[in-house]
Amino acid sequence: MIAIKTVSSGDPFEFEVMVKEGHSETRHRVTMNRATYQRLTGGKATPEQCIDATFRFLLDQEPKESILSTFDVSVVSRFFRNFRDELPNYL
Repeated sequence: MIAIKTVSSGDPFEFEVMVKEGHSETRHRVTMNRATYQRLTGGKATPEQCIDATFRFLLDQEPKESILSTFDVSVVSRFFRNFRDELPNYL
């Protein structure tokens, strides 16, 4: 389960994300500027849907414990070159 709480709707957006699997969970603080949001979604999804899709993508790549506890969405493509191409499949 992925739970997303919007902390700030400014620029950048800020989110608290909790990922729970079984009896364990991880917590993450994620930012995403509006330009990145537009580039990734074209405005066709909400910022929260973009974060949810980002985490579902990440969880398909690595265990939740390997996801950084604090990061900006723009860095995901540095670790996973296929992120921008694959993200639409998760939206």
